[in-house]
Amino acid sequence: MIRTISNIFLCLSMICAGAVTFAADQAKDKEAIEQSVQSYIAAFNAGDAKKLASHWAPDAVYINPLTGSEVEGREAITNEMQAILQDVKGTRLTVDVESIQFISPGVAVEKGTSKLISPTGEIEESVYTAIHVKRDGKWYLDRVTEEEIPIVLSNYEHLKELEWIIGSWTDRNESGNVQTTCKWTKNKNFIIRYFTAQTQSLNDLSGMQIIGWDPARKQIRSWVFDSDGGFSEGRWTKKKDRWYVMLTGTLPDGRKSSSTNVFKLIDENQYKWQSVDRMVDGELQPNIDEVTVVRDESVEQ
Repeated sequence: MIRTISNIFLCLSMICAGAVTFAADQAKDKEAIEQSVQSYIAAFNAGDAKKLASHWAPDAVYINPLTGSEVEGREAITNEMQAILQDVKGTRLTVDVESIQFISPGVAVEKGTSKLISPTGEIEESVYTAIHVKRDGKWYLDRVTEEEIPIVLSNYEHLKELEWIIGSWTDRNESGNVQTTCKWTKNKNFIIRYFTAQTQSLNDLSGMQIIGWDPARKQIRSWVFDSDGGFSEGRWTKKKDRWYVMLTGTLPDGRKSSSTNVFKLIDENQYKWQSVDRMVDGELQPNIDEVTVVRDESVEQ
């Protein structure tokens, strides 16, 4: 029994010692791969095709990310590198290594992002996965795959002057109250404005307004849809400290309407709003007097 326990402890000690040795070897191998990455970057930026190819295993497969062509072997890779360096002459390479994971003592997977910066400052960014193999105590590239990082288009630059409207707002008076909540959509391409209105003279009304940038007309536009079935379209223009929204729409009963809504920001917690030049089927309607709308901090965003 004592001998059995002793053998178990001996086996555990050997396993722990092996794990410690493997971890130490991994740390050295990781450092070697990181140094190889820096050497690769330096060779690319120096325009040295032969040195670039020396980082690849003799039987490695290289896929040109620009053309999709595939070559095998260090000599073919050298020729491919020469052609690439000629095409992108003066371009600098930067690499951000995100992780290096070891599949086995002789195989590692590196993941990260790379940037090609042209002489004019244009940047092409991609995510990559590189397979490294260990041969005769040295790490080499075996295969690399790359994917371009998609460019996320945003019209935020055109809409940022309306960012103050994001949040929840309340307009209360003796005739009723109007509550609105404004939020950005994904990528800040649109602002969605939800509203509910409760008045003594009208049934409760709710709806939504979508505000966005029209790249064809080079103008901020909006679309409103209400719970009664009415809808309208607006064109936004800023003059000095006011936003003017020229609206044309269709009422639930089919009559045509138009008006100009005016927004004036007072500070980050309040703005003034009024509606003027109101028409229904060509007949002039009374203006809606200017009201002060206050940010409602009690509403969770």
